Amino acid sequence: MSFNTVTADFSAYGQVSQADLQTAADQGFKSLIINRPDGEEPGQPTAAETTAAAEALGMQVRFIPLVAGQLTPDHVAQTRAALDEMPGPILAHCRSGMRSTTLWALANKGVMSADELVELAAKAGYDLSGLRPNLG
Repeated sequence: MSFNTVTADFSAYGQVSQADLQTAADQGFKSLIINRPDGEEPGQPTAAETTAAAEALGMQVRFIPLVAGQLTPDHVAQTRAALDEMPGPILAHCRSGMRSTTLWALANKGVMSADELVELAAKAGYDLSGLRPNLG
């Protein structure tokens, strides 16, 4: 299994399982950002369950839930703080990794160019070209 590498310090992924978390820890991930809100889909682990599993593996965790279509500046600010404060590499997850990658890109506005952000996301499998006007 491989996570979708955006940069050396940030990767995105869909819903993580206990096995995925073990793989992430084995691959050297130090932190986890949970962007998937609880109850989005029946049977998904809760943020509390995922947090407990990740912390048991020595990972730091932040829960920054983002409901599709309800992005706020606070989500971006929380993501920027997580990227600044948590040890890397960081794995972020939601249902597909798209919301996590979107938050990463918006949190890096002004740190990297819009072209750079869109290109890095594309190499990881995420099309952020429609977000380009908001990244410049």
